[in-house]
Amino acid sequence: MGSNDAWMGDAQPYLAPRQAGERDAWSAEATAHGRRGSQRLLAVEEVDPPDSVRDFLGIGPAEKVVVRRRLILLDDEPVELVDSYYPTHIARGTRLAERGKIPGGAVTLLAALGFTPEDEPLEDVCAATASPSQSAALNLSPGTPVLVLTRFTTSTSGEPMEVSVMTMTRHLQYRQRKQAN
Repeated sequence: MGSNDAWMGDAQPYLAPRQAGERDAWSAEATAHGRRGSQRLLAVEEVDPPDSVRDFLGIGPAEKVVVRRRLILLDDEPVELVDSYYPTHIARGTRLAERGKIPGGAVTLLAALGFTPEDEPLEDVCAATASPSQSAALNLSPGTPVLVLTRFTTSTSGEPMEVSVMTMTRHLQYRQRKQAN
């Protein structure tokens, strides 16, 4: 990016807890645009996190985190992979650490646990080449470029609570660019 370029995301709808019976933010956004948004949970497990996740969450070298891995679909086509990481002291013993859909999404559960996200998370965006596993999951040709957005979310009390790494195909890149204009 040039010196005057800046990433301007709109994370707020995705960080707002949902009301009882309200659809998750992705499904609601897709419906508002006449599309069908859904997601498939791929895995929920305790893992050694990437260094950037470990550093942001402030956890020690031997500590693990809970990761929820999801495939995001638009009209039944894969458009995004999302890995959301949570400190074990927040996630363990909750639905965050269980395989299955969380009513209202993770942000709603986190708010119920006392972790309301701040209004403006830190976001980092970069372009990358999809790995072989990402290419397979997203139905991409080898060597296809993807957009990687990493969102670092802190609670309103200042505690790091979630890191989400979103690997997006051109479908979402185009949609986001179009909405920005």
